[in-house]
Amino acid sequence: MIPYWTAGVAYLLGSIPFGVLIVKMRGGPDIRQSGSGNIGAANVMRNAGAAAGVLTLVLDAGKGYLAVWIAERGSYGSIRWMVIAAAAAVIGHIFPVWLQFRGGKGVATGLGAFLPICREAVLLAVVLWVIVVGFWRYSSLGSIAAMAALPVFVYFLYAPGHAPPKDVTICTVAISLLVLWKHRANIQRLIAGTESRLTSRRED
Repeated sequence: MIPYWTAGVAYLLGSIPFGVLIVKMRGGPDIRQSGSGNIGAANVMRNAGAAAGVLTLVLDAGKGYLAVWIAERGSYGSIRWMVIAAAAAVIGHIFPVWLQFRGGKGVATGLGAFLPICREAVLLAVVLWVIVVGFWRYSSLGSIAAMAALPVFVYFLYAPGHAPPKDVTICTVAISLLVLWKHRANIQRLIAGTESRLTSRRED
């Protein structure tokens, strides 16, 4: 039996807008109408404090991980359905049905989704994000660097000494390109020197 349902579950999990819900529960404004308008951790941190931002980051990554974990068990370990679930979770986060298909940028969800697929690649991507943000204080630049490098990391670390399955390469590149496309405005602002740096407006 082909587990098509795992892709649907992954999309719905990815669609859960944790950033919006967390800020609302803290009595804050609609995060989509504040700051950058993004529902991800960086904008939540700027508008609702560091704790809210970290919680959003963990939950967004967690839903990606859970989506792939369910697909792994529902497909008896099929890597094809695992990477399809990873893509579906990222698509759900970027185009959530609950928010009229206007969501976040998919970085945390994408990295979380790849933890069950190639945790070494995710670890390197996170290290790269930390280094870039630590030097330049731009969350968007760190995200762009991490997601641009993820397909390369997966290619070399999924099965060292061997090329990964074609499905893995295709889905990883597709996810990376989609996330980078969502960052096109950030790229323009980085070039213009008008991008916001990673700071918290409120201390918890």
